[in-house]
Amino acid sequence: MFSNKELRSMIITLFFEQLLVMLVGIVDTFVVSSCGEAAVSGVSLVNQFNTIFIYLFTALASGGAIIVSQYIGNKDEKRTVLSSSQLLMFSIVFSIVLSILVLIFNKQLLGLLFGKVESDVMKACVTYLRISAYSYPALAIYNAGAALYRSMAKTKVTMYISFAANIINVVGNIIGVYVLKAGVAGVAQSIWSLAALIGSAMGPVFITVIGQCMGAKDVDQAKFYFSKLIKWSLAFSIVWNVLVLAMTPFILQFYNLANETKHLIIILVIIHNIANTVVFPLSGPLSQGLRATGDVKFTMIVSIASTVGGRLVLSIILALGLHLGVIGIALAMCGDWTIRAIIFYYRYKSNAWTKFEVI
Repeated sequence: MFSNKELRSMIITLFFEQLLVMLVGIVDTFVVSSCGEAAVSGVSLVNQFNTIFIYLFTALASGGAIIVSQYIGNKDEKRTVLSSSQLLMFSIVFSIVLSILVLIFNKQLLGLLFGKVESDVMKACVTYLRISAYSYPALAIYNAGAALYRSMAKTKVTMYISFAANIINVVGNIIGVYVLKAGVAGVAQSIWSLAALIGSAMGPVFITVIGQCMGAKDVDQAKFYFSKLIKWSLAFSIVWNVLVLAMTPFILQFYNLANETKHLIIILVIIHNIANTVVFPLSGPLSQGLRATGDVKFTMIVSIASTVGGRLVLSIILALGLHLGVIGIALAMCGDWTIRAIIFYYRYKSNAWTKFEVI
């Protein structure tokens, strides 16, 4: 159903789309670092909070993309259009509700999550979160629209839109921080996000390819592309994560951070990139492929159980019990990925996913 040329085209355009987003994030952090470590800390903390909503919007968009991909594979144009419109409508309503709640309860939410941070950091958090909340509806619509275009294998469209949007983002941040002196309000991301680029790019490819194969009721083709995309994900991840690790010391030279902070960042990048190379392709993109077959309940249960029973418990043990701090948190995250990778790979090899029907 998909030639190597078509697969490469999807992967390359998604790669550059995600790369642009990640590079913009690094530039954002570089810009805001001129405002001091309190601003950097505030942006970083709120980005962790925003990631929750990004995952929600992405999950919603991915779910819709699975349905749309299968209808496209089944050549059912009427239901393809109907499911696309339903995804957009629900994304708009859901994001507006979340935006209103965050704008009303932003101080309470931040106090609950980061109650012990310094007052100047909390002030930066509040400012940045309020501004971020206004963007939730646009973010949800973009995720839904991008997922739909990717389902149709029209990845160049999302790449061009991302390029234009991120150019505006960078220019706006520079104006906000350096011209208008808006401080943290001018920006935001991390090297971790840059390292996770391959996983971010391959996930939509799994959804589009596997979803269309299953929509066409062609299980043999789905098995073939599962195997191929897993191998490609692992190979690309090795090359990319080694490159990011090699670039990290150079990148850090441009940030206004203490030497101790830079040393800690390098340690965290090493931990993250090793796991991101070996296990994340099986815990991230592979899980998207399983979801594309309709195996969503199993992947949901495993993801929740692994987050709570793996990441949370390991974080308490390593970060608090063994006093490893943020390094313990990073190790716990990698442990979570490892648990998911083992379970998802076993699920894939069991062929249980071949028995599901979505449409």
